[in-house]
Amino acid sequence: MEDYLALANSTPLFLVVGGVLLFIAVTCVVFIIKSYRAGIKIGMGSALLKRTIFSSALFTLVPSISILLGVIALAGTLGLPAGWLRLSVVGNLQYEALAAGSAAQAMGVNYSSSSLSTQNLCTILLVMTVGISLGSVISIFFVKFYSNKLNRLGTKKSSGGSSFASWAMTAMFIGMSAAFIGSYVAQAVNGPLGRIERTDSYTLSFYIPLMVAAVSFLSMSLCRWISSKYKRFEDFSLSLSMLIGMASASLLALV
Repeated sequence: MEDYLALANSTPLFLVVGGVLLFIAVTCVVFIIKSYRAGIKIGMGSALLKRTIFSSALFTLVPSISILLGVIALAGTLGLPAGWLRLSVVGNLQYEALAAGSAAQAMGVNYSSSSLSTQNLCTILLVMTVGISLGSVISIFFVKFYSNKLNRLGTKKSSGGSSFASWAMTAMFIGMSAAFIGSYVAQAVNGPLGRIERTDSYTLSFYIPLMVAAVSFLSMSLCRWISSKYKRFEDFSLSLSMLIGMASASLLALV
């Protein structure tokens, strides 16, 4: 375990990740400068542009807490550099955790720092990287065609109905939620990796994911209701729901 954690948080990994993120940060600054100059060129006042930059930066800070929480969640198993890079460039916590967990299960090990080896870490990072890269590569060749197709379908709404894009996103979200909730139900029924027999005693830990999912659902529902009353609150909904969900998981783990 010590060798695994030493590699997962090693200085070379921090240097590689830091170099990549520095390049991205410089690129962002260059685009900000170019955009600012373009705004001035088309007649937008400097005061308006500065207010836009300030308000955008302000309302980006709190929603970005959810990304920070994701980095912390991944750091416990994959180390800080891996989570820092993955959630700063491309990917999200749902995909990263699912890909890492699937890779660990395929290797026959538990997805925890105490069970993984350095070889497991390399395999997991390779699976995560190749998996997320395919989406970027495919987008280069097909995203324009796909976007135009969705736009055409979106204009052909039936009276009072929704566009195909709305139904597709809803179906994808329901499928993802069903996959996660289904795994939590299976864990509660059969125990970790199905190794615990029905005759064995169950502990609260098998039910914590379901309880956290329920708490997160209720908190997000409440946040959405508040957002319907106060539009500005919508930017804080995801971060607040994640904080409540993680706090409930921590409290239940102490029981």
